[in-house]
Amino acid sequence: MQKLEFLIIDPQNDFCSKIGSLFVPGADDDSERLANLIKRMKNQIDDIHVTLDTHHFIDIAHPIFWIDKNGNHPGNYDFVIISEDDILNGKWRTTNPAHMNRSLEYVRELKKNNRYMLCVWPPHCLIGTWGHNVIDSVGESLREWENDFAMVDYVTKGSNFWTEHYSAICADVPDPKDPSTMLNVGLIKTLQNADIIAFSGQALSHCVANTLRDIANNFGEENIKKMVLLEDTTSSVQGFEYMGDDFIKEMKLRGMKTCRAKDFNI
Repeated sequence: MQKLEFLIIDPQNDFCSKIGSLFVPGADDDSERLANLIKRMKNQIDDIHVTLDTHHFIDIAHPIFWIDKNGNHPGNYDFVIISEDDILNGKWRTTNPAHMNRSLEYVRELKKNNRYMLCVWPPHCLIGTWGHNVIDSVGESLREWENDFAMVDYVTKGSNFWTEHYSAICADVPDPKDPSTMLNVGLIKTLQNADIIAFSGQALSHCVANTLRDIANNFGEENIKKMVLLEDTTSSVQGFEYMGDDFIKEMKLRGMKTCRAKDFNI
C-alpha cells in the first residue's frame, strides 16, 4: 500500500478568513475543499504536516520596523518593497537606529539569493492571536483525522524577527545562531519516505512556492514525481498571481503533478 502524506502550508485565519489581516482571495473556498478532501481520505492518509506562519509584532517585514524620511511607518495595507538603495539613500530607515546595519546587511543577502526583495506586509499570524490559528474548516478535519489516534505534525516558522521565512524548509536568510531558520532536514527526510505527498495551503505565490522549491532542491530530482499540488486548495496573494503561475509551470517541468481536490485519490 502506498504511503500518503499531506503537507499543508499556513492554513491560518489571517490568510484564509475574509476578516484576516492578510486574506488571500479564494483561500476560504480553498480551505473548504481541502477539509472535505481530508475527511474523504482520512483512512488513507498516513501523516499530516501543517506549517504555521508564526510572527512577533516587531518583525523586519512589518510596518513598525521601518520609517520614511518624515518618520512615518508604511501603511498596514501597503505592500512596500525596500531595496538596498532605498536604505542607502534614506528613503527608508529602521525605527530603531541600532537595527540599521543589520537590516542593510539583510537586504544585501536577499539580493544575493535572488528570490525576493524585502516586502513589508501587514502584521499577520502574530503569536497568541486568532489570526495565528488554523481556520476552523481545516482544523475540524484535522481533529477528525486525529480521532484515530494519529497526531498532526505542526511545524512553526517565522518567529525570528530578523528574517522573512516564506519557506517551511529554510528562512530566506538563515541565522546560524538560530536553528529554527536553518534547513529543516528532519522534515525533508520524513517526506522522502512517503510514496505520495499532497501539497496545499497559502499562499501559492510565496510560502507554498518557496516550500515546494526548497523540498525539490533537497529531494533529488527522482523524488519530485512524488509531489502532487492540490491546485484548487491554494491561491496567490492578490497582485502576485504571476508568481504562482510561474511556479507551477516551473515545477511541472521538473516532474511535480497537479490535481484538483475532488479528483485526488490513490
